[in-house]
Amino acid sequence: MKVAALVLSLAFAMAAHAQGYPSRPVKVIVPWPPGQATDIAARMVAQKLQESTGQPFVVDNRPGAGGAIGSDVAAHSPADGYTLLAASSGPMSILPSLQKLTYDPLKDFQLLGLVSRNPYALVVNPSFPAANAKEFVALLRGNPDKYTFASSGTGATAHLFGELFNTAAQVKARHVPYKGSSPALTDIINGQVNYMIETVASVVSHIKSGRLRALGVSTAKRAGALPDVPTLEEAADLKGFDVAAWIGYAAPAGTPREVVAKLSAEMQKVMQSPDFRERMLGAGLDLATPPDDYAAFMRREQERYAAVIRSANIRVE
Repeated sequence: MKVAALVLSLAFAMAAHAQGYPSRPVKVIVPWPPGQATDIAARMVAQKLQESTGQPFVVDNRPGAGGAIGSDVAAHSPADGYTLLAASSGPMSILPSLQKLTYDPLKDFQLLGLVSRNPYALVVNPSFPAANAKEFVALLRGNPDKYTFASSGTGATAHLFGELFNTAAQVKARHVPYKGSSPALTDIINGQVNYMIETVASVVSHIKSGRLRALGVSTAKRAGALPDVPTLEEAADLKGFDVAAWIGYAAPAGTPREVVAKLSAEMQKVMQSPDFRERMLGAGLDLATPPDDYAAFMRREQERYAAVIRSANIRVE
């Protein structure tokens, strides 16, 4: 009887904790600098969560080491629901296959919800001698290793998506890594590098101004911000080509189930908000469709990138 009473009292205590959650400000660690896609999406979600819960959701930017620094801080924070992580593909799905980390994305976190599945676009200088994606692929196939593709850095999501595209299209090109997407795009615009696969959010303004030309987007559906640009699957005849970076919210492993359930439910409300959807689209970010199993989704993403890294023999020095 005493054991049963103890279990019952603990259950009531946990339920009361969740019911009163949050009772103070919640910190959202963004492992990237302000203005980056994860930061933009995280701030939009934080604002809506603050409105719905009545408590501040305060963004704390902790950039560095490809997102590993901030992710480590979040992983080792108290599992009480008052420190969350703006999670994304790089530090959660890619870095584990590139370097030794002080956290394990699969063991140290539980994903609360996906916010965005970000499409990428294949972009070239407007003067590039190919009118469309099929001509582009044919030109590269006929000239192995003649052309170059840029990325925001070795092992970055853009690098991996470039390698995935090259493999799917059966082309060989030389990789030119940069320290960030801005200098890489500058050299594409200036014609010093031939092409790049970069987030729609980063290139949409350059495409609309005519400084870049988009040949296709990386997802199975057209990007909301670029409805007139075909998918690479249809434009380059790459059957099944569908890649995108993801952004979501995660909590440290061990966070009470009731708190996780409440946060997940609040996030679903955010995703269904018309003004949130409109703001995301305006930022070049497409909303994500929640997977049936978040843990399985995390495993699949990590395995997918690990295979690309092995195949392309990508190493970070």
